Formats: sequence, C-alpha cells, structure tokens
Amino acid sequence: MQRQKVLINGKRLKQELEKFAEFGRTENNGVTRLSLSKEDIQARDYFRTCCEELGMTVKVDDMGCMYATLAGLEDKPPIVIGSHIDSVKKGGRFDGILGVLTGLEVVRTLVENQIEPSIPITLVNFTNEEGARFEPSMMASGVLSGKFDKNVMFGSQDSEGITFGEALAASGYAGDIENRLKEATAFLEMHIEQGPVLEKEALTIGVVECVVGMACYEIEVTGESNHAGTTPMSMRRDALFAANNLINEIRKRLSVLDQELVYTIGRVNVYPSIHTVIPNKVVFTLEARHKNMEIITTVKDIIQGLPSLGVNEGCEVKTTKLWERDTVWFAPELCQLLEQSAASLGYSNRRMVSGAGHDAQFIASYVPTAMLFVPSINGKSHCEEELTTWEDCEKGVNVILDTVLALLSK
Repeated sequence: MQRQKVLINGKRLKQELEKFAEFGRTENNGVTRLSLSKEDIQARDYFRTCCEELGMTVKVDDMGCMYATLAGLEDKPPIVIGSHIDSVKKGGRFDGILGVLTGLEVVRTLVENQIEPSIPITLVNFTNEEGARFEPSMMASGVLSGKFDKNVMFGSQDSEGITFGEALAASGYAGDIENRLKEATAFLEMHIEQGPVLEKEALTIGVVECVVGMACYEIEVTGESNHAGTTPMSMRRDALFAANNLINEIRKRLSVLDQELVYTIGRVNVYPSIHTVIPNKVVFTLEARHKNMEIITTVKDIIQGLPSLGVNEGCEVKTTKLWERDTVWFAPELCQLLEQSAASLGYSNRRMVSGAGHDAQFIASYVPTAMLFVPSINGKSHCEEELTTWEDCEKGVNVILDTVLALLSK
C-alpha cells in the first residue's frame, strides 16, 4: 500500500491516559493497579470496550494476556504493539499503560483516516509484568517465550496467600492457550525511559538497541562475635570491617572497567546487629549491568576472586551467584525504522540501552522486536512522582505510527 504521513490525536491520547489513571489512582496522583486486582480488571474491561468499539476482535490466552486485533487485507503475521496495564504499588501513571495506549491510538488513527492495513494490527496487554503482586516480574511474557514454567508461575502467591492461578481464574480473564502470541511481523513496545538520560540531553526519542545483561551475587562474610568493649582490635575477626574493605575493593575495581557499567550493593544485613557485640556475619548483594557480556564476565571474575583478597580481616568470604541474564539485542531493521521515523518527523533522538527489564526482552527471543523510550522527568519511575510530558507522549506515539505505516508499505 502507499505509505501515508499522518499524525495521532494528542488530545485524545492525553484523555485516555488520564482515564486509565482513574483505575487505581492514589492520593498523590500515582497509581496502584496490581495484577489481576479489582483496579486491573476495571482497566482491562475498559480497554476491551475501547477495542471492540473499533471493530477489533479481542482474545485472551491462558496467562490472561489480552490481544485485540484489527483485521488486515492479507492473512499474514500481525504487527503487534503493546506493553502492560498493571503497576507497582504507588507507581506512576505512564509506566506500561503508555505502551498499551500507544497501540490503541495507532489503531484509532488508522480507522479514522480510513487506512486499511495490509496485514493485521494486534494490541497486547501482557499480564503481571511488574511482579509487584505475584513474583517474578514479566511473568506472562516469560511463560510465552519458554523462560518460565507455567505450573510454577500459577503457584506464585501474593501477600495474602492467593496464588496467581486462583486470581486469574477469579478475574474472568483466563483464556485459551491457543490464543498465545506465537508469531508476528514485528513487536513494538513504547515505554517511558525510567531514567534521566533523554531529559538531561534534551532529546525526545530513545531508540532502544538492547536490554542489558546483568549478574547478581550474594557475598557472605563470616567472622567471630565477641564483646565490643573487652576484645582488643588486634584480636578481632570483625565481619563488618571485612565487608567494608571488600565493598571498597569492589568499587575501586569495577569503576575502572567501563563508564557505562552500573553496579549496586542494594541489600546489607549485619548479624547479630547489637551495638555491644562485634558482628560475626555480614551478607550483602551486588548486581552489575552492562550491554557487553565480556564486561559482565570480568565483573563475575572480580566477584569470585573476593575470597582470595588480603583484606578480609581473618574472616571467611563466600560468593553465591543468585541469577544472571544475557544482553538481549533488538532487531536491527526495526531499530533503524524507528530511528528513520523519528528523524522524518523532526524529533531529536539517540540510540540507547535499557537497564530495566521489559516484556520486549522475552518476546524478542521468537519475534522481531524493538523498543522506543520517551523522557522521564527527573528520571522518576515506579513512584507517584513519575511524569512524562503530554507532548513527549504524543511524539513517541507518532514515531510508532509512522513505523507501523512503514512496515505496512513494504
């Protein structure tokens, strides 16, 4: 078909974002919309209504993922657009839902401009992306891509002891395994950046090349407890002093590897945690993220070498790998299309990576996939202060629309 240059209705997009924010709105203008909660089901019901009003066919799979399809002139694998509707507790109004409403606004624009797509357009809402109610995160897309075991996921419990399987059955959104996303011409996910880079560089669009690889370790330092007032310093095996030495060494060694490497010591537990007792054990976590897996391998070597360093204050050091993931690279041809669309619309843009996980990283294992970021003000996300300007939301959806039209014209 002949490619057309059309733009979305920014006012309508804003209205829908504000409408969905009503489903679980918090006192400070955030959102609590945990997966398969009452608020999530209300949002799902409204999303279904919006899609059906456009003449779309809505199906649900066995993980509760929703698929709304606008028929194409040819029976070919669809262009899929989407993200997730669920949120974390006291999260923001844009995370996830912007990606779903991107698809809705794209279809609305096609319909009102009487553009009949040559191939189907499917909108998707993946279930339990956040993992805020049922662990792990990206649960449904993980099952679809074969990363997670469905039976194990169905047994995941929330804080009230309700399993994911029970909540799904009660929600009215337990569908058929045959409805799962199996193939697609492309999957496009738009998301807020959840970081400060685009805003700091005064850019509008981030074309995401990959979701970076990472490794997470637990380091356990074991010493000996004794009285804090009577034990000479030279006779101590203080686990906290040893842990402090190790943390300083970790920072010194990792900081020189690469400026794009990020690493975090996010949890530290000290035992017995009594002010009059020398700590006999410290357990802390260390995670590191980078797109180059060779860098991650070097980080792992450094961590595994910690027990042999001469800074351990006579304590024993044990390192345990908790989990890791490889970098997921998105389809180069789709990244190029997104970049070309942003440039053709006159929007400033750059290539970038995602440090956070998204459904797209799992779907990329079997479907050509790409992601697009729009700026997060002050880099805020997963909090009530999360904010992206309406103008940037509109521009991001325009890029997705233009990319869809480019795919349809091929």
